[in-house]
Amino acid sequence: MSDATTHLLLPYILAAQAQKHVTHNEALRILDGLVQLSVLDRDLTAPPGSPADGDRYIVGSGATGDWAGWDLNVALWTDGAWLRLPPRTGWRAWVEDEGLLLVYDGAGWVGTTPAALQNMALFGIGTTANAANPFAAKLNAALWTAKTVAEGGTGDLFYTMNKEAAGDDLGLTLQTGFVTKALVGLFGSDRFRLAVSADGSTFFDGLSVDNTTGIVDQPRLPRFKAYTNYDNYVGIGTWTKIGLNNTDYNDQGAFDAANNHFVAPVDGTYLFGATLLYKINASATARMRGRLVLNGTTEIRGSLGEISATHVSLATAIWLQTMVPLTAGDTVELQGYFRVADGYFAADHTSFWGCKIG
Repeated sequence: MSDATTHLLLPYILAAQAQKHVTHNEALRILDGLVQLSVLDRDLTAPPGSPADGDRYIVGSGATGDWAGWDLNVALWTDGAWLRLPPRTGWRAWVEDEGLLLVYDGAGWVGTTPAALQNMALFGIGTTANAANPFAAKLNAALWTAKTVAEGGTGDLFYTMNKEAAGDDLGLTLQTGFVTKALVGLFGSDRFRLAVSADGSTFFDGLSVDNTTGIVDQPRLPRFKAYTNYDNYVGIGTWTKIGLNNTDYNDQGAFDAANNHFVAPVDGTYLFGATLLYKINASATARMRGRLVLNGTTEIRGSLGEISATHVSLATAIWLQTMVPLTAGDTVELQGYFRVADGYFAADHTSFWGCKIG
């Protein structure tokens, strides 16, 4: 019969043994050193100068002094002496100065972090993953960086997302308070889309790119073309707003036909143009002018045009074009003016158009 246990080598109390407390205390001392094993360090090759009772170390390779020949063993300082505890396969030790859990594999102490994780059903970082979100992370920052050529990589980094069929959805959902505010990706087709929402249920496409042609569309871009379906009479010497009461198109309803002006829906830079076609009243000697006006009072620089020669009714025209920065709610209107003689701005061919360009 052995006089020590198989795994921890704790001494047995033998029959008829004198001073049984010595053997019993030795076994307790070894248990106290090994149970819930936590070592201060695993790199030292020589004992520290002033150890405290109960200090434990994994001895580094090439040990000297009192630790000579104890490489990779556990050294326990107890009762004023170093006690050698040879590790067995499966022992676990927490290394305090590294915050690292090690396992002895029979040949050395190895980290417990696995080299590979395969076919996991759920993975949560800082939170709990579930069936709806098998991978879940709760954190304040994340970094993806390319493996360099020096590390055996290519220096490139690709993040690949794949869907099964064109009609499926693939993309990023951006939320505030778990209410979706934006979608970026391929939704319902292979066209690239950027869509936004105020309430998480109604979405507007801000950008769409045809994957077969690369043509970019901005479906919600403010743009319009307005025209008048009646002859606008303008007297002599008075700037007069042109009554543009119809539109060929009017995305986002930015042109207010009831008030005959464009209303900027958002801040930005806008491009405007207009055509003013002359129609005679009593004299072809009228001097025709046109301009674009901001908020009903301020002439937009670069928008003024005039023709001073004798006009040809329904043939003479002015073309205006200019670019201007606007603030949401600003209005732009088309105005006409006659000198010398009055006249009309002709129906159907007198028009005003514009769009947001930046």
